[in-house]
Amino acid sequence: MRRQSSRRSVLAFIALALYWAGVPAAQAAPDATVLELLRQGGKLILIRHAATEPGIGDPPGFRLDDCSTQRNLSEQGRAASRRFGEQLRQAGIAVSQLRSSAWCRCLDTATEAFGNTVEIEAWPPLNSFFRGQGERDAQTRAALAGLADLPDDEVWVWVTHQVNITALTGVSPAMGEALVLALRDGKPEILARWRP
Repeated sequence: MRRQSSRRSVLAFIALALYWAGVPAAQAAPDATVLELLRQGGKLILIRHAATEPGIGDPPGFRLDDCSTQRNLSEQGRAASRRFGEQLRQAGIAVSQLRSSAWCRCLDTATEAFGNTVEIEAWPPLNSFFRGQGERDAQTRAALAGLADLPDDEVWVWVTHQVNITALTGVSPAMGEALVLALRDGKPEILARWRP
């Protein structure tokens, strides 16, 4: 009982710290204000891949060209990805660019959300650099440079990993959590968060 109470206290403290730092809390679905921001364009929806089977990182010897060697989406994650895409479609939000990490859990998140409605581009700057894979600084610079190209009248979706999102925004999102970003003075600004 004490452990559960202590955990709740820690979570409440983190939520309060994020609130005071100006980081909005995740909500179940985007509200009308967020949807209106998206309709205006010039926004990036940055999403951490949806919920996976238990584990951290990938099994030893995993290969990008073989999904069976990776940690993959759970059925819950697949369903959440479909909800994400459906929420955007129901709101009339058109996605003009869909980029993803080459990891199967990210590509599958994008595929479940959008099916064949938007072409998915596996983009190296979104690949994981967890545990020394990839190049954190170079990939983050490339992602920021890519974000700078976002037209004022478009909405983009990028699907990636926690480490990449934290490097870009300072936020450590839950699996499946989406951040709505705009670029302000060369830096990503978080406008909203939600978990489909």
